[in-house]
Parts: sequence; C-alpha cells; structure tokens
Amino acid sequence: MSEASRHDAWQAGDNYDLYMGRWSRQIAPRFLDWLDAADQLDWLDVGCGTGALSIAILDRCDPKSLILIDPSEGFLKRARASTADGRATFEVGDAQALPVDTGSKDMIVSGLVLNFVPDKGKALAEMQRVARSRGTVAFYVWDYPGGGVEFMRAFWTAAAALDPHARDLTEDRRFPFCTADGLANLAKSTGLTSVDCIQIEVPTLFKDFEDYWHPFTLGAGPAPGYCSSLGAHARERLREKLYDSLPRGEGGAIPLKARAWAVKGVAG
Repeated sequence: MSEASRHDAWQAGDNYDLYMGRWSRQIAPRFLDWLDAADQLDWLDVGCGTGALSIAILDRCDPKSLILIDPSEGFLKRARASTADGRATFEVGDAQALPVDTGSKDMIVSGLVLNFVPDKGKALAEMQRVARSRGTVAFYVWDYPGGGVEFMRAFWTAAAALDPHARDLTEDRRFPFCTADGLANLAKSTGLTSVDCIQIEVPTLFKDFEDYWHPFTLGAGPAPGYCSSLGAHARERLREKLYDSLPRGEGGAIPLKARAWAVKGVAG
C-alpha cells in the first residue's frame, strides 16, 4: 500500500457523513437534474457510499428499481438505515467487477468514487457492460486539481506548511485527471459516446471552527486519515494554524465552496 493510499480509510459511514456526506448530498440533486432521466428506469449506483446519490434518485427520479453497490459493508449499513424503499437493493461489490447482469440497467451512475478506483477504465467498461443499448453512464468527482473543495485545500495547505511530506498526500497530486478535459477524455477512451461535462458548485458553510475541524479528527478519508496519524502535539499545531488561516463570516461561520465535475455519456 502506498504512503498516500494508506490514509484512504472509508469504512466508517457515520464519520464519512460528517466529513463529506453532508456536502455530497447537495451535489446529488443538481447532478440528477442535469441527467433529466425518464421515469420508471432501472438504475445502478456504483460506489453508493452512505447513499446520498441513491436517496436523491429515489426521491426525485421515480426509478423502477435501484441497485446500490459498494465494497464497504459499513457504508452499506448506513445506506440501508437511510432508506426503507422497496425499490432499492444493496450489494457488496467492486466497481471493477460488478455483480450485475449484462445489459440490465438503463442508468448507471457513480458519485465521488471513480478517483479511488484502481483501474478506472475497467470500472467504466463494467458500467457500460451492464448498460442496456443506448443506456446512460454518468459520474461526478470533486475538482481536486482546481482546488474545488476549499475546506480540503485549506487543510492540506496548512498541513504542508508544517510537514512538507503532507504535500504528496494531497488529492490534487494524487488525482490530476479530475479535470473537465481529463474526465471527458477518460470517458471517451472507454467507448462512451455523446460525452458531456459540466461543473457543479455548492456552498460548504461551517457554523464555526469546531464544525470545520471535528470531521478531520475522525479518520474517514485521506485528510482525516492523515490528521489522525499525527501525534497530539503535531495535531494541535495543525489545528492552531487552520484556526488562524480560515476565513470568517457572520457569527464566526466559515464560508467556503465545493466544486465537482460531472460527466455523462451513452453506452453502445
């Protein structure tokens, strides 16, 4: 396991929700509005996590069926607890070898996952395999290279100022393909046609510094994993640096933004 990937601790669903889930829930409805899918389709959510995108599908898209797949039983447990909708079924599975029949789904989607899949081309090929003819494959990831997740960029900027080795763990270095051109080219290279890409941006307003800092101490994700690996003194130095560097709004709130790239294409 690489020094960077050893911090990718994504098993704890509750901790992930505090760190990323609350913001991914804002992205999901905008992504679905862009897809503008017909009613009564068969959907697959690849790498469903704690269910932010799936819950939005059930609420907004009137699916005939929805399969949620994730390699983490911890995430699936949280997703199951979030919905009792009879149209949803849950499967432990790998994006690179989907446990789904060939040509069985109309809409195959994935939210904030593709950058963590070791073989992204294989995952996209699998999504196309399970798609019906002219089915839609669509996904979104954070704009890491463009500093689109401002609360994450602020964390790594402060961490790297104190520990130069932290710079090698940052998402912009690890996921340089997460740009509009990089993602569109990846989609086209795997055989998707009519590829389109848009930017989706949402506010990430933290009510105070503790609301910002606490999720970084829980270990769910690369930055929290790094934070949790620090000794008490180093972690306190990082906390103090962040406290001094973050912008403040009314009542001590911390107003930041998060931006994602969304891509869709047509399977053959």
